[in-house]
Amino acid sequence: MTNFLIAARNLLRNRRRAAIALLTIGGAAIAMVLADGFVQWILWAMREGTIQSQTGHVQVVRPGYFQSGAADPFAFVIPQARPERQEIETTPGVKVVAPRLSVTGLASHGETSVAFIGEGVDPAREKDLSKAFRIVAGKNLAGVDAHEVILGRGLARALGVEAGATVALLANTRSGGINAVEARVAGIFITGSQAYDNTALRLPLGLAQTLTRADGAHAWLVLLDDTERTDATLRALRTRYTKAAGELAFVPWYERADFYNKTVALFSQQMGVLRAIIAVIIVLSISNLLVMNVLERTGEIGTLLAIGFRRRRVMQQFAIEGLVLGVIGGGLGVAAGFGLGELISAIGIPMPPPPGMEEGYTGEIRVTAGVLAQAFAIAFVTTATAGLYPAWKASRLQVVDALRHNL
Repeated sequence: MTNFLIAARNLLRNRRRAAIALLTIGGAAIAMVLADGFVQWILWAMREGTIQSQTGHVQVVRPGYFQSGAADPFAFVIPQARPERQEIETTPGVKVVAPRLSVTGLASHGETSVAFIGEGVDPAREKDLSKAFRIVAGKNLAGVDAHEVILGRGLARALGVEAGATVALLANTRSGGINAVEARVAGIFITGSQAYDNTALRLPLGLAQTLTRADGAHAWLVLLDDTERTDATLRALRTRYTKAAGELAFVPWYERADFYNKTVALFSQQMGVLRAIIAVIIVLSISNLLVMNVLERTGEIGTLLAIGFRRRRVMQQFAIEGLVLGVIGGGLGVAAGFGLGELISAIGIPMPPPPGMEEGYTGEIRVTAGVLAQAFAIAFVTTATAGLYPAWKASRLQVVDALRHNL
């Protein structure tokens, strides 16, 4: 403790240089907190958007559905009468289990026909699961048996319809025939993908089953109260339904989120490069400042060596000064970064529409304990590393030459 107090007093002897060092370290820590926090918010928003619009936390399907379901989707329908859906919904941590039936075909209005990709859903169970769907005209689906649909904005434009219009849906049935139904356009929605909005529609599960003559659903989407519980819930479900392993498969969301996984890998590499650049800046800046400190205190170092201080003790004292700078600068930077992150999040960051989207969004800074700890660790380690060379240089000074420096 005495060594740390001596190091702090030595730093205070030249307040200007110490202030510059602390500003350098703190500024680097702030930059890492804000940059990493913004990236973490983007990844978090993308993850939750993927879960709440496409995959749920766990999907329950027939084995082989994702590999062969596109060629023969009706061979993988889970019958409506199966009791497992109600049982899964009673599992601790499960908020809702929502059935979905995939439908493809043609949507027609007047003389215009457009291919669509649709989903039959239970509107009551989709409130928490489909938060990424935003109704921009009309209203959402009313009930599971209503004769109405909601269209993606791009699909509505292609058909030339608005809320309140009537469209005809044509699709293949389970038996290989063709069936058609008429439905009123209840509303128009947008999501985070313009390409999806150009071809997508949703209809009540009952109407989808009537259209396809399929009694059941292709998937049950399990939504949890916490994404972090995905793996634990997945293990529990697989263990609980071991006997049904040949009839039901449980697939976690991250196995169906290829775009998200690749985005995480890309952003992680970019943040790694940014951290490396900031680390180099800290090392070069702090090392230069501490070398100047050693040069100015050459006479003092000679005196210490002359009265019997070991070279190792001298090196240790100067190295501790780097540690003190790292602790104080990293701590102040992390605290300031946290405050700025919360302030910026409260105000919001207006962002332009990214590729594939029609509308912009408001970004935030997601400052987590991991972000703060990583920023502090990099600031502290790099500053401590930067102090090693000046400390070694100070310990290698010749006593006679150092004492002569005061003359």
